[in-house]
Amino acid sequence: MQQSVDRRRQQGLQAYFSRLRWHCHFMQKLEDEPAIEFYNMHRGYDGLREHDFNPTRFNAWKTGTTGYPLIDAAMRSLLATGWLHFRGRAMLVAFASYHLWLHWRPLALHLAQCFVDYEPGIHYPQIQMQAGTTGINPNRMYNPVKQSQQKDTDGAFIRQWLPELRQVPTSWLHSPWLMPITLQQRYGCVIGQHYPAPIVDLQHAQQQARAKLSQWLQQHDRLNWQQQKQAVVERHASRKRPAPHQTLPAKDQLSFDW
Repeated sequence: MQQSVDRRRQQGLQAYFSRLRWHCHFMQKLEDEPAIEFYNMHRGYDGLREHDFNPTRFNAWKTGTTGYPLIDAAMRSLLATGWLHFRGRAMLVAFASYHLWLHWRPLALHLAQCFVDYEPGIHYPQIQMQAGTTGINPNRMYNPVKQSQQKDTDGAFIRQWLPELRQVPTSWLHSPWLMPITLQQRYGCVIGQHYPAPIVDLQHAQQQARAKLSQWLQQHDRLNWQQQKQAVVERHASRKRPAPHQTLPAKDQLSFDW
């Protein structure tokens, strides 16, 4: 029994120290290159989204009125409390960056004013990671409906932060715009009146984002692109790998908080 308690305590300490190391690692990125607060870490992405800023989409995103329940609930929760778990933060930035095609800089400034745990050294590298402009991290294009169904299956989080959807049955809650108008009226949630219609068509927005990214990469010199990527790796990538017996589960390795 005591061995089991000691083992759990040791695992907890290892996880805590791992978070501290990641914390320092990300702060060092900004200390080493302060420009990443303002410019893309991989400069090959300069111009990708900067000239396509859509204020209507941005305002809907930052006020939690995009028409996608989990996105809106996450933003309204953040506005009310100043805190949000990692998946919610990543999802907000990724949705804005890909589906709404917004440049990460305005997103970063808004979120910096919301987070009670705002730390610039962690904030800007993480924002760029989720926006896909580091050049060394995969593009994470979260599906807000699928995430909603998986992470808030019974709709408790959505109902807490979106009172206009509280009477909507769970079967319709994750995509309320699909409800027949008769049901919308019955449950007091007429889309476009009590709760906004989706600001973008999900499938079309995803296809457009993938096409724009593909076209952007094709029009750049591959050798120069790889050289810039290698420069980011040499300057900012983690050097030290934990010993085999200290390796954390994959979800912990990826989910260090902002």
